[in-house]
Amino acid sequence: MSSVTEPTVLLRRWTLPVASSAPFLVMTNFSLPMATLPQTARSLGAGPTGPVWILGSIALGLSSLLLVAGGLADDHGRRRVLVTGGWVLAAASVLAAVSPNVAVFVLARLVQGGASAAVLAASLGIVGHAYPAGSERVRATGRYGAMIGLGTTAGPLLSGLIATATSWRAAYWLMAAGALALTVVSARTLDESRAAAPRRFDVPGVVLLTLGVAALVAGVIEGRAGWSRPVVEWAFAAAVVLIAAFVAVERRRPEPLLDLELFRRPLFLVATGGATVVGAAVVGLLSYLPTVLQEAHGLTALDTALLFAVWSGLSFVTSLLSRHVRLSAAARLALGLGLSAAGYTGLLSLAATLSLPLVIAGLAVSGTGSGLINSSITHLAIESVPAHRVSMGSGANNTARYIGSSLGAAGIAATIGAAGLSQGTLISVAAAIVLTGLTAAAALLVRA
Repeated sequence: MSSVTEPTVLLRRWTLPVASSAPFLVMTNFSLPMATLPQTARSLGAGPTGPVWILGSIALGLSSLLLVAGGLADDHGRRRVLVTGGWVLAAASVLAAVSPNVAVFVLARLVQGGASAAVLAASLGIVGHAYPAGSERVRATGRYGAMIGLGTTAGPLLSGLIATATSWRAAYWLMAAGALALTVVSARTLDESRAAAPRRFDVPGVVLLTLGVAALVAGVIEGRAGWSRPVVEWAFAAAVVLIAAFVAVERRRPEPLLDLELFRRPLFLVATGGATVVGAAVVGLLSYLPTVLQEAHGLTALDTALLFAVWSGLSFVTSLLSRHVRLSAAARLALGLGLSAAGYTGLLSLAATLSLPLVIAGLAVSGTGSGLINSSITHLAIESVPAHRVSMGSGANNTARYIGSSLGAAGIAATIGAAGLSQGTLISVAAAIVLTGLTAAAALLVRA
């Protein structure tokens, strides 16, 4: 089933530079608080659970709405959803910049997450529509994936530099300007595309999935402050009930929000399963390590941002060059996960003393692996679904990634809380090595 509009010359000219700006902006915004969490928490008067929500709230907004945004983009217009998400992202960034307390800041980040979901799902759908198959799609998804690494570099570096020069708030004003620019350029340069036969809006599916994922991620975030608290138990119980109800409802709907038959496809399984592991063992781990470096080894926010620029910079370069790696997308994913596991061995030293040569080497190797992961996951996200549902594929893949990142960060926080900073860091890094290594072996079994 083809889309209503075919890619025009104008669309092909602007798709990559404009659509690839979307993951750059989203990941820059996503990673802004990582290097300035202590300063942000102090400025907002955060209590014991405040820092947890400062970091985790955007993941809640993202993971809850990514699949919904993907479905809306496929059915009602990918450019329309991207532009709408961009306007909302700009407004929410302004709210984050002027937030007087943790509650307002968390609300702003939640809205940023929902808007980012629309921008991400629609932009990858636009790329998938413009580059239907072959080597051009590999090149396009490699460049799109590269911007994930570049955005991850830019976020902590920008916030660290800006916080040193002025205030952490200025970074959010910059994000508002970036979102506004992306929105205006997208509206003026990108052609519209959508599925040839739009499906009915799946209201029960949307409500059940959104609330179920929100309950799961909220329970994970709150769990970092104590897993036996009633609010955590109720959140997890609600998540189980709501997600089970979603599966039951979707099985009976002729036009479901998520076609459960996709889980019979090996490529879809490796795409979503790999994204979950990447979220937990890559995004989750590396989002927590700057705090370890600052609290255990006395590095500044700018120091940690520069150090992690080694990882994310190499991730960016490797994604750009990944089209020259003559392997299937699943095999490239396996290689990237294997390199990540190997690189993490250099981070085991963080549990004791700071050995900069080992840490830099570990970040370099794992960053190279991350570049291969980003390009292959991006390719698999749209390759593993029907051509007219590419935005839905993007939404499903990114939902898995951000749920994984929330679970990973929560698991690390719980481990460090129970075992102490030094031993907890050692256990967390070792667990990431095992998880990425096993997933790499599993991905090798899939033929793409």
